[in-house]
Amino acid sequence: MEQPLKKVGPAEQPFKYPLEKPFVEPDWRRIPAYRDVTQAEWENAVWQRKHTVKNLKELKATLGDLLPDDLAQSIERDIRERATMSMLVPPQMLNTMNFSDLWADPVRRYMLPAFADRHPEWPNHPKASRDSLHEADMWVVEGLTHRYPSKVLAELLPTCPQYCGHCTRMDLVGNDVPQVQKHRFTMEQKSRYEQILDYLRKTPSVRDVVVSGGDIANLPIQVLESFVSALMDIPNIRDIRLATKGLMAIPQHFLQDPVLRGLERLAKKSIERGVDLAIHTHVNSEQQATPLVGRVVRKLLDMGFRDIRNQGVLLRGVNDSPKQILDLCFRLLDDVKIMPYYFYMCDMIPNSEHWRLSVAEAQKLQHDIMGFLPGFATPRLVCDVPFVGKRWLHQVAEYDREKGISYWTKNYRTSIERDDPDALTRRYEYYDPIYTLPDSGQRWWRDRARAA
Repeated sequence: MEQPLKKVGPAEQPFKYPLEKPFVEPDWRRIPAYRDVTQAEWENAVWQRKHTVKNLKELKATLGDLLPDDLAQSIERDIRERATMSMLVPPQMLNTMNFSDLWADPVRRYMLPAFADRHPEWPNHPKASRDSLHEADMWVVEGLTHRYPSKVLAELLPTCPQYCGHCTRMDLVGNDVPQVQKHRFTMEQKSRYEQILDYLRKTPSVRDVVVSGGDIANLPIQVLESFVSALMDIPNIRDIRLATKGLMAIPQHFLQDPVLRGLERLAKKSIERGVDLAIHTHVNSEQQATPLVGRVVRKLLDMGFRDIRNQGVLLRGVNDSPKQILDLCFRLLDDVKIMPYYFYMCDMIPNSEHWRLSVAEAQKLQHDIMGFLPGFATPRLVCDVPFVGKRWLHQVAEYDREKGISYWTKNYRTSIERDDPDALTRRYEYYDPIYTLPDSGQRWWRDRARAA
């Protein structure tokens, strides 16, 4: 006798799809300084740059009563005592913030850090360092980091259209702040670019170049086009990735006719030369993925760019829950047409402890987001281990949960380890935020701090 088919249907899930929040551009006119700004002005890159908020005085003038007094005071103290980056927030990014609760807003938390956000006992990990990934140590030419066997990072400039509080290149990028005197490139720009290109011509093992900074959105398009076009003329270069948070923070830049024409010429040449040309951007919160960003992405894809990918950073209070990550990834995938790619653990720069998650917390996040997104669009959560590079979170070789020390191994040598016989057998350490440890682990670190 045949058994009747069992009727099944969708089960109740921890995360609900589709997204309930509508995909709309926030109304900038709710911000006091922008009440009379027209759409033409708002979508003008020159207007956006001219009105970018550069200090607390300008922030107060722009937001008016939307900025709570206690938050303004806390931001002011943070600028004096903790911040590693100066304030620089374009109107586009400011407009994505939630002014009904600015203290808790994810974008505010990493673009406008407040002293009260920082951990009172451990604002800074004892093992933190300015160039936490040792990128400058691996410069084969000033600004060209050769860290992986077949990939390099070309830092073309030290400025961005916006400055994020958690910037991993805080030692080089941006203006001096009370806590940090920034390093500077010493070579003249043209000569530095020529030496970068010459190194790549002489190093056929390199096939992949990340063109970054700073941010390419701050590089004149004719300069960017010339450099990237020269990269395409090198036979061994097969992948070029242009890195820009500006795609999200000031999409108006990429809608300018000269920029569009320059990028279109690059896309056309990449197809002719058989080089994959992609853009990597940096969106940390769903509310920053707006229709204006989507308009730029569609133009780039129509030109022939291979892909637009997102590399976010895991930040406490910003995207440290499965819902926050899934909201962002579905918004990117469905509406903006950006491919979710990576979420990095926040690097161990000074005064970053309140943003950082432990390896265990990040591993749980990776577990909890699996199965909701298509496999090709499920972001990998990675730890960028000093002297090692990117490692999937579950590749950790050993993990002391009490002291918060994870141990990692590697399978290749960086440019500074050519003569190191132990590079491939050594264990490399990474450290959890101390406040996430059990009491015994926190006591261990306090004892070390007192002894030091």
